[in-house]
Amino acid sequence: MDDATTPRPADAATEPAVLDDGPAAGLHLRVTGRPPILQVTRACETEQAAGERGFGVSEVHVYRRDWRVKNPPLRYGYDPASP
Repeated sequence: MDDATTPRPADAATEPAVLDDGPAAGLHLRVTGRPPILQVTRACETEQAAGERGFGVSEVHVYRRDWRVKNPPLRYGYDPASP
């Protein structure tokens, strides 16, 4: 399966997509290869006491492709049960 770590040719075709529902509802983006799942992250604020090691925390949200949509823009629906 193709993922974000797979190098893509500079001329790889992209197509528009839209996220439905959830915290990223209405977000427009471009995807390559019509991935079945998109993972959206948002950084959370952290509080650290002096001398503590710094850590980053992110919210993770999963969007699944709506297979009924065949033409751009592709649509991805929020999956509240994931991850």
